[in-house]
Amino acid sequence: MKKPRALAVTLGGLVLVAAAALHASDPIAVYARVDRVVLAPNAESPQTIQVFGVFSVAVPANPNDYQPPARGYLYFTIAGDDALARREWADLKAVAGTKQIVAFGSRFQMKPRVRGEHDAPDAPDTYKVATGLTRVNGNTDYAPIRALVDSRH
Repeated sequence: MKKPRALAVTLGGLVLVAAAALHASDPIAVYARVDRVVLAPNAESPQTIQVFGVFSVAVPANPNDYQPPARGYLYFTIAGDDALARREWADLKAVAGTKQIVAFGSRFQMKPRVRGEHDAPDAPDTYKVATGLTRVNGNTDYAPIRALVDSRH
């Protein structure tokens, strides 16, 4: 009789550990609902991008939390793999205005800041290619995604 009880306790503990691990150390830098994208100096060979919308940005130096949703824009310059970054920027432009929530960047490499919609673009953040752009089609119970879904911004 003690063995089944011990097994149930052990399995219950493993389930709790696994559930905690599901949301621990999320590597994503930004969850976003993109409204529009501005590429400069041109769309063919951009050096910078402004991504307007609502963003849940990873809290710096914290592998688990995200800032509350903020409306504004992210401003990036290319650093590294230009061709891959431009493909990701084209993907961002493609989802602009669709209300599709996307995830991109590595919280360990990319430290973007949300700028006010009317702030002049200066001193762009570095765009570091990481895991690519991912469309978020589920898991709306996850806090940074739920915050974007519920956001009235």
